[in-house]
Amino acid sequence: MTEAVRFVKFLGFSISAGVIELGSFALFNEVFHLHYWVSYLTALVLSVLWNFTLNRKFTFRAANNVPVAMLKVFLYYCVFTPLTTLLENELAGNLWWNEYLVTIINMVLNFVTEFLFQRYVVYGKAVDSALKK
Repeated sequence: MTEAVRFVKFLGFSISAGVIELGSFALFNEVFHLHYWVSYLTALVLSVLWNFTLNRKFTFRAANNVPVAMLKVFLYYCVFTPLTTLLENELAGNLWWNEYLVTIINMVLNFVTEFLFQRYVVYGKAVDSALKK
C-alpha cells in the first residue's frame, strides 16, 4: 500500500474518531453539564480507542505486539493530552474562545502528530506485517 493510500485511510478513520469525539464531547458538555476538561478528556479517550483499533488493523495492518503498540500510543497521549488540555483551558476557559473551535484545532493538531507518531514510532517496520502471516 502506498503512503498516500495509508494517509487517506488514516484520515477517514480520524474523521470517524472526530465524530465520536465531538459527539461524546457535546453529550458530556451540553447534556450532562460536566466540567469542560472532564468532557474533553472523556471524549478524547473514546476517540483514541476507536482510532487505534481501526488504524492498527486496516491502515497500518500491523501484527506487532498490541500491548506494546498501545503503550506507545498511551505515552504519546501522556504528552499530547496535558498540553492540549492546558491549551483548551486557556483558549476556551480564560480567553473565551468557542469551545468547539478550540476542540477542532486540537483535533487537527492530533491528526497530524498522531499519524507521524503511529507510522514511524508505534508501527515503524511492522507496517503491513499482518499481510505476511
